[in-house]
Formats: sequence, C-alpha cells, structure tokens
Amino acid sequence: MQLVQGEVALLRAETLRRDSVRAAQLNEVIQLQRQVMDSLTSSRRAIGQLKGDLGADLYNMQQQLVQLQELTGQSQQRLSQLRTQLEARSEEIENATPPDGSGVAPGDTARPTPGASSASADQMYEASLAQLRRGSTGTARLGLREMLRNHPTSPRAPDALYFIGQSFAAENPDSASAYYSQVVERYSTSTRAPSALYNLGLLAERRQDTARAREAYQRVVQRYPQSDEAALARDRLKSLGR
Repeated sequence: MQLVQGEVALLRAETLRRDSVRAAQLNEVIQLQRQVMDSLTSSRRAIGQLKGDLGADLYNMQQQLVQLQELTGQSQQRLSQLRTQLEARSEEIENATPPDGSGVAPGDTARPTPGASSASADQMYEASLAQLRRGSTGTARLGLREMLRNHPTSPRAPDALYFIGQSFAAENPDSASAYYSQVVERYSTSTRAPSALYNLGLLAERRQDTARAREAYQRVVQRYPQSDEAALARDRLKSLGR
C-alpha cells in the first residue's frame, strides 16, 4: 500500500513538473506572439508613413514638372518675341537708309546703336542659356546660332560657341570638338578659350586618343598657365604619365 502511495506521489510530482514546463513554454509562445504583433503594427505604421511621404513627393514632383513646362513655354515665347523684334528692327534700319546715300555725310553711314545691339545679343544669349540649363538643348542651340548670325561681333560670341559645344558634348563629341576648336582658334584671348581647350583634351581621352589629349592639356598649361583649367590639365597630364 505504501509502495502504491509513493508511486502516486511521484506521478503527481512529475505531472506538476511537466505542467510547470508547459506553462513556461506557453508563456514564451505568448510573449513571442506579442512581439510579432508589435513588430507587424510598427511595420504597418512605417509603411503607411512611407506611402504618405511618397505621395507627397510625387505631388511635389508633378507640381515642379508643371512649373518647368510653364517656364519652358515662356522662354520659347520670349525667344520668338526677340526674333520678331530683331526682324522689325532690321526692316526699320533698311527703310531709314536712303538708297543713293544722299543726305548722309561721308563716314556717317547709319549703323545700329551699339547699346541696343549689345542688349539684344545679351537677351538672346541669356534666354538660350536658360534653355540649355533646363535640358532643352535643341532650343538652346537654335537661339545661340541665331544670336551669332545677328550679332557675329558681340562679346558674347565666344560664350555662345562654347555653350553650343557643351550642348553637343554628350550626344555628339565630334560636333562638340568642332565648336570648342572655333573658340580656341577665333577667340584665343577670351575667358572661354582655356575651358574649350581643356574640354578638347577630355573628349580626346574619351576617344582613347591619348596623344591628342596630352597635346591639348599641354597647350592649356603653356598658353593659360594661371587659369583654373591649367591646374586641371596638369593633373590630367600626371594621370596620363605626361
């Protein structure tokens, strides 16, 4: 009888121990479930916030695109107005000049007012440059070429040639080189000349023409030793091993 009672006591003790282990395991499972639920809740909140931020960013981008389109349209309209004004001014000059030169003293031939000419060139240049900055390369080239055609002696001429070259640099390196070369050859004393010459070196490197690149960089250093481009050219020469 005592043996049976002892076995029953042992069985109860083992049952209690197992129940305690199960309770601990169950509690651990409950804690894990809570952690998972908390993590899911945080993730949902983060996703909701991200969706809100993305929606706001998308709206802002759409608004910026609308503004950019409006600015582009305004610039194109401004270029058209300038072209019309230039044509009207040319007609006025032609109509105001006597066919046989009568009434005009020697050396007093009618000429466009320098101030007005420079202002027109500057306006066309700035409007075209604005187009280039916005990525409208075709419109920018058209405006710059028109400026050069109407104002070939403008102080802005080397700048116009340089930026036409810049507009071609990525898509047509050969055309870019041609315009940079014009800047170097025709306006060697302009502030754009060292930049154009340095860019010729970069384009030559892109073509893997190391000899031409080295020659261009050396010319920058020799002709424009105090320019910022000269310092850059020296670095490129070191990279090429002179």
